[in-house]
Amino acid sequence: MPEPKIRKTAILTETIWHEGGPVAEKPLRRAAIMAVIANPFAGRYVEDIQPFMKDLEPLGEQMAQDLIDALGGDASVIEGYGKGAIIGTNGELEHGALWHAPGGYAMRAKIEKSMAIVPSTKKVGGPGTKLDVPITHANASYVRSHFDSIEVGLADAPKADEMLLVLVMTTGARVHNRAGGLRAEDVKGEDGLR
Repeated sequence: MPEPKIRKTAILTETIWHEGGPVAEKPLRRAAIMAVIANPFAGRYVEDIQPFMKDLEPLGEQMAQDLIDALGGDASVIEGYGKGAIIGTNGELEHGALWHAPGGYAMRAKIEKSMAIVPSTKKVGGPGTKLDVPITHANASYVRSHFDSIEVGLADAPKADEMLLVLVMTTGARVHNRAGGLRAEDVKGEDGLR
């Protein structure tokens, strides 16, 4: 398969100082990167779509690095992550599943302590469709303080024959987390869960 044909990319960054409570000494930083690419399978059923995952690997690596750069350039400060895809209406949900490995492994390769599975979501939709991308702690999925999501979308994407691919990262817990559970500083880092 040919390399992905990119129409556009976008990066959203947020710095959260508070959500109605006390101002944080250190704000939470969150970012999402989106790439709008041509869907090579749009408008037809193709049985063997797996080779496209290999074609998406360089894009995943570039997006992961761009996201780290948007958050200051130091991968060691990244504590949470997630991924997602919106497939244009001439495609199918399974096309979004092709992003699981290239998107997830790209982030895990760049973040030293990243044993946890990268949470994911996907849907079919047209331009302006929004997607809530789930986030968990990068090293231990059970760290409740890092359960979060970022809403993403672009007004003009995805068009019917496109895919919008997303990676998200955060630098810490929700700014006013106080729901208990396993604390980030208590993670053993042995199984991706605890």
